[in-house]
This record gives sequence, structure tokens and C-alpha cells, in this order.
Amino acid sequence: MDQIAGGVTVFIIFLGFSSPIIVIGLVHYFLKRLEHKKILAAIEKGVPVSELGIVSEKQKKNEGPGWIRDQSKGITLLIIGIGIAITFWLLWRGAEMDTKHIFWIIWIVPIVFLANGTGLLIRSRQRKKYEKPAPAEELSENNTD
Repeated sequence: MDQIAGGVTVFIIFLGFSSPIIVIGLVHYFLKRLEHKKILAAIEKGVPVSELGIVSEKQKKNEGPGWIRDQSKGITLLIIGIGIAITFWLLWRGAEMDTKHIFWIIWIVPIVFLANGTGLLIRSRQRKKYEKPAPAEELSENNTD
């Protein structure tokens, strides 16, 4: 009976972590769906898609050096992984001996975040070495918009 209670506890913890991610994913999905409907409506009316402003938003999002985006994502994932690891460690310390084996299984979650963050930091260093810097004229034109 204690194992069932421990399993339910772990399920509730995962549900608490995953519910905001699910909500964000659904909002993103429905926004993309609305964007696609706008594009299809514009195509049916004969309006160029470039006039909708959707393409320019995507281009603005990708401005700047790629290594900076990779570095910021890597640092974010490392912080999240460390936070989850500390939480699991504190939960593991407070758990009874019968349920401690469950925590060995779920340690994969912070390890995935830490590994992805480390990989992105390594990638950002490599991109910084080999990415060509943008000319000064292009940088000044992008900042004045």
C-alpha cells in the first residue's frame, strides 16, 4: 500500500511539473493554427503573404548571432536542471526508505536538462569560433528599425 501512495505522489509531482508545459504547448499550437488560417485566407484572396507581417516577425526573431541564442538557452536549461536536481534531492532525503528506489528512476529528468544545457553551451562556443560576424552596416540598419 505504501508503494501505491509513493507512486501516486510521484505522479502528482510530474503532473505539477508538466501541466504548465502542456498549457504552453496548447497555446502555441492554437496560435500557429490561427496563423496558418490567416495565410490560407490571404492566399485565397490573392493578397501577398509578405503584407501580413508574419514573415517579417519570424525574420526579426532570428536576428543576431546564433551563438548568443544557444548560450542563453544552455544557461537556462542548466539552471532548470540544477533546480530540479535540488528538488529531487530534498524529496529523496525526506522520503521513507521504502520509496527511495523511485527517486533513482526519476533522476533522468534533471540529467536530461543538464546534458542539453551543457550541449548547447558547447555548441555556442563552437558557433562563436566559426560564425562570421555581421558587417557593421547591417547591424546599424537592424537596430534603427
